[in-house]
Amino acid sequence: MKYDYLIVGAGFAGSVLAERLASIADKKVLLIDKRNHIGGNTYDYYNEDGILVHKYGPHIFHTNSKDVFVYLSEFTEWRPYEHRVLASVDGQMVPIPINLNTINQLYGLNLSAKGLKEFFEEHAVKIPQIKNSEDVVVSKVGRELFEKFFLGYTRKQWGIDPKDLDASVTARLPVRFNKDNRYFTDTYQAMPLNGFTALFNNMLSHPNIHLMLNTDYKDVVNIIPHKKMIYTGPIDEFFEYEYGKLPYRSIDFKFQTLEIDKYQETATVNFPNEHLYTRVTEFKQLTGQQHHQTTIVFEYPNDDGDPYYPVPKPENTELLNKYRTLIPEVPNTYFVGRLATYRYYNMDQVIAQALALFKKLTPAHEEKLPYGERFQINA
Repeated sequence: MKYDYLIVGAGFAGSVLAERLASIADKKVLLIDKRNHIGGNTYDYYNEDGILVHKYGPHIFHTNSKDVFVYLSEFTEWRPYEHRVLASVDGQMVPIPINLNTINQLYGLNLSAKGLKEFFEEHAVKIPQIKNSEDVVVSKVGRELFEKFFLGYTRKQWGIDPKDLDASVTARLPVRFNKDNRYFTDTYQAMPLNGFTALFNNMLSHPNIHLMLNTDYKDVVNIIPHKKMIYTGPIDEFFEYEYGKLPYRSIDFKFQTLEIDKYQETATVNFPNEHLYTRVTEFKQLTGQQHHQTTIVFEYPNDDGDPYYPVPKPENTELLNKYRTLIPEVPNTYFVGRLATYRYYNMDQVIAQALALFKKLTPAHEEKLPYGERFQINA
């Protein structure tokens, strides 16, 4: 068979494009992945104890895009879920992002929103030119809170000092002047009712989609006929590391099942200062599963292993731009997703990017988003 598209990577970027091309544009698609499963890093499964866990760490869906939420609603029902995170600081468990509750609890105060604004203004350091992640935080909340919440966590997460990290890393972290303890404030916040893998199974069930797992695309790209290719893997790998490797941070996940019903107060607890791990997540609190045991995961960031987080430093951007200059040399090949663009995207951003590429690839087909069915989050 000659395929219209060979798509490399069965995560959200590749799977969304496979589904759209197959179902809307009636294209024949071959979807390939090195791993033995679909779903990319959002893959979940039932462990040997019967508890639904996320293999590559916690993934929580949230978006302000109605189009993205409605699109995914074609492939899953939802359970309501608003993520909340605590941080272990000075012997207390306090909510993050930093808000009115955080400061009042941490310092034993009773500030109002106006009082919190004055508190930050009093502690903030005036920095004429924001150059890095440390500058961003210190200029907002001061050095003391920076050291309590950000310094140790950033060093563990990225393996470098915040002053050597691009300002974009901490610029996205909000500071709130209210008592909203939710980690996200997006309009749509929910978890797939039966998990992410079930969502992907539904998404990829179209007869025009053929799936090959445990397969390196390089082994078949010159054997299986196809007209165009969509690539969602690492861009430096695609070009055989011609200019060297782009740095990534990876994570070592340590899972543990306990003979108790509940381990911690919230689904995720961050540890900015103590321990080698950055956070602990309890999966039942994400999924709503009822089980007499509970499974937790500890996250240990490192430089080895699967590529998860592009390292935002100026020299890495320069290296990325070198690889971008090679793209015109490979016609009928499209790069999309986190790894192919060397950008840290939330899953809804990856989905939106894939939907946008679909429109460009098939201008004669208006994207048909299924407004209506299964739009509401189930209670």
